[in-house]
Amino acid sequence: MANEIQAVDTQDIRPGFFSAAAIKQLKVLTTIFSKSSLVPQAYRNNESDCAIVLNLASRMNADPLMMLQNVYVVHGTPALSSKMLIALFNSCGRFGSIHYKETGKKGTDTQGIIAWAKEIATGDILEGPEVTIAVAKAEGWYSKNGSKWQTMPEQMLRYRAASWFIRTTAPELSVGLQTDDEVIDVTPRNVTEEVQQNANREEFIPEAPAPAITPGHKVTLDDLNKAENDAKDPAPVKTAAPKEEKAKAPAKEEKPQQEALTEGPGF
Repeated sequence: MANEIQAVDTQDIRPGFFSAAAIKQLKVLTTIFSKSSLVPQAYRNNESDCAIVLNLASRMNADPLMMLQNVYVVHGTPALSSKMLIALFNSCGRFGSIHYKETGKKGTDTQGIIAWAKEIATGDILEGPEVTIAVAKAEGWYSKNGSKWQTMPEQMLRYRAASWFIRTTAPELSVGLQTDDEVIDVTPRNVTEEVQQNANREEFIPEAPAPAITPGHKVTLDDLNKAENDAKDPAPVKTAAPKEEKAKAPAKEEKPQQEALTEGPGF
């Protein structure tokens, strides 16, 4: 009987860093997930990062595998995918599902979205801050190279409106984490990017080879800018001189050969 009670108590332990038993449980799960091919590349054979994300999953009462597939490092900062944050809100049991109210005129800077949901306990309708294209332009999100605000504004408006609504209504659900698109938008472009993205994400797949969008792949903007500049300006001074010398050399040699032939027998 004592053994049965002990087994139940062990199963009820939540993995994390708050007790020796929780750390032991976390270590077991970390070993399992870090050796799995189902987790993103960034977490394979990376027990330290796995442990941190699994601790987050425990604190947020979320599925561990789902967390590993939706936590990214952007500009050195851990961030949640927008879809994950919305899913956490919709499943917390305190609110109805998030809805979106369109504002302004579509196709103009006034186009916007307000996210809202019904609080189950009170029946009140709660609304978040309005997000518009004008806000995206004023904050510099819209004008960034490769910005999805230009190509899929409606989706970006909903993601941003939802994240702002959740942060102002139930900030404990995100445990202080921003969404990956927020971190990308608010971080200057001249810093080193560390982007961990899942191959099946549709909202932020950069125009780059497959390795560049593999979770855990480090993309350095300085290196990309240098490569682009080298392609535009491949040191013309050094390459032009040898070409001119090679072009002149044959011309000097051909002239005497032609004179010798015209002066020889039979001409």
